Amino acid sequence: MPFTLVAYAIAGVAWWLSGDSTRFAEVLVVATPCPLLIGAPVAFMAGMSSAAHSGIVIKNAGTLERLARAKTVAMDKTGTLTHGMPRVVDVHPVAMSADELLAMVGSAEQYSSHVLAGALRNAVAERGLPLAEVTDAHEVATHGVQATIGGAIVFVGKPKHVASIATGVPPLDLEPGEAAIYVAIDGAFVGSVTLRDEIRPDAAATLAALRHLGIKNVMMLTGDIEPVAEHVGRELGIDDVRAECLPEDKVAAVRDATPRPIIMVGDGVNDAPVLAVSDVGIAMGAKGSTSAAESADIVILLDDVSRVARAVSIGQRTVAIALQSIWLGIGFSLVLMVMASFGWLPAIVGAALQEVVDLISILGALRAVHAGRAKLDGVAEGR
Repeated sequence: MPFTLVAYAIAGVAWWLSGDSTRFAEVLVVATPCPLLIGAPVAFMAGMSSAAHSGIVIKNAGTLERLARAKTVAMDKTGTLTHGMPRVVDVHPVAMSADELLAMVGSAEQYSSHVLAGALRNAVAERGLPLAEVTDAHEVATHGVQATIGGAIVFVGKPKHVASIATGVPPLDLEPGEAAIYVAIDGAFVGSVTLRDEIRPDAAATLAALRHLGIKNVMMLTGDIEPVAEHVGRELGIDDVRAECLPEDKVAAVRDATPRPIIMVGDGVNDAPVLAVSDVGIAMGAKGSTSAAESADIVILLDDVSRVARAVSIGQRTVAIALQSIWLGIGFSLVLMVMASFGWLPAIVGAALQEVVDLISILGALRAVHAGRAKLDGVAEGR
């Protein structure tokens, strides 16, 4: 609307000063609003194409604009900042052998989709332990798995929850970077299994790149226990660490976070609600859950956390290119309007030059196809 008013104003002044009504028409012929109408859509489509070539699926163009303005990033830990491939490093049984405890745990975890469950099943398979027949197995959301094995009720899950339902639970004694799952049978503590999940080697560089791109605040939201979460936070230089979070805790943290817009990065089933309520939800889709990918605005198809910084970079460059294309087209259009107001552009020539202005805007916007090629300082991306 402001551009249209400017065009009519220039046309009216040219008519009034020259006394020639054709000047009015000649000015309006070259007064094209197309840079405004096509510059941004073309740039955004080109930016989404560039992201796709980098293994980043952006579901709608509006996400690019929010990415460009993002000021806060919240990240899950397991599978995002860490590899998400923990391994069993120790078994601590009570009143049974280590193999018996591990077999019991593996049997209960057969029906769980959690990343720790996969690590426990792998440990059982590596030792060649037999799995017991399980009845009535189900996940207790965010806490663990409960199953009936040989008539006994077995619970495998977070230490804090096991301590609330079982007796004889000892205090935690973990090394930095380790996590533990506790086991209870019929309300009595029977042992624990210690696992370790290594931090991704490119996680620190990714966070540094995000800060370089203008991210003011980095948060880590995880369901893991506080000692493990604090260790990872110290290693990566994250000051705002929220541990032992339930899905609703993550949602509340993201809703209250400032400055905004906020990006949430996660991969698990429990991350789906917070991905949905964040300004930009990014799912690590290579090994993540389907529900997380469906809830997110962006899905990263590669197991590469550095693509989060790449996505932000693409958003910023795409929006910058869109604005450049719009203003370039408007600038040419204004120059042509001034020329037409002095009678230097016949209407037929102006009509042809109007198409040239549109072409300039489109070609300028198409530069966003290369938005994903910029180097990110200190980040070595996987392929």
